[in-house]
Amino acid sequence: MSTRAVGLGPALRKAALSPRIARTPANVRSLLLKRSIQTESIQAADSAGILNKQRLARPSSPHFTIYQPQLTWIGSIANRVTGSALSVLLYGFSLAYLVAPGTFDSTHVIEFVGSMPDAVKYAGKAILAAPFAFHSWNGLRHLSWDMGKLLTVKAAYSSGYAVLGATAISTVALVFM
Repeated sequence: MSTRAVGLGPALRKAALSPRIARTPANVRSLLLKRSIQTESIQAADSAGILNKQRLARPSSPHFTIYQPQLTWIGSIANRVTGSALSVLLYGFSLAYLVAPGTFDSTHVIEFVGSMPDAVKYAGKAILAAPFAFHSWNGLRHLSWDMGKLLTVKAAYSSGYAVLGATAISTVALVFM
């Protein structure tokens, strides 16, 4: 076991002994008091075990389970998901075209889509149109926030509902084009 001083004691003692502060005995007494702790050397594996036990006992921060869903954070998550999905689709198609340009050229894609039943075509268009429309409209909403507009809670909810309405109308329009 060894003993060492912790905290701001050494710096405070140095400051206390400067001629300006050392004039009053109360300041010297209060700053010269020393707190000591006992330390013990342990093995690395034991310290990792202690740290893991402390991590398990540490409280976790609040999560989705205790918060009521709100339009603002659901819209933010949906914006990230739709942006990621559209990016994966774009890059996936681009890489597929690079790997097999004869299979993924526009004539083969048009022939493949043309041979599908109408229900599958409309479902596919809806699956593509909905994230595209939502991400586009919500992107405009975020741009308005970047310009300092619609930043009140009421305006954020109003613009959120406007994005949902515009998404629904745009999706239907895109599907039946």
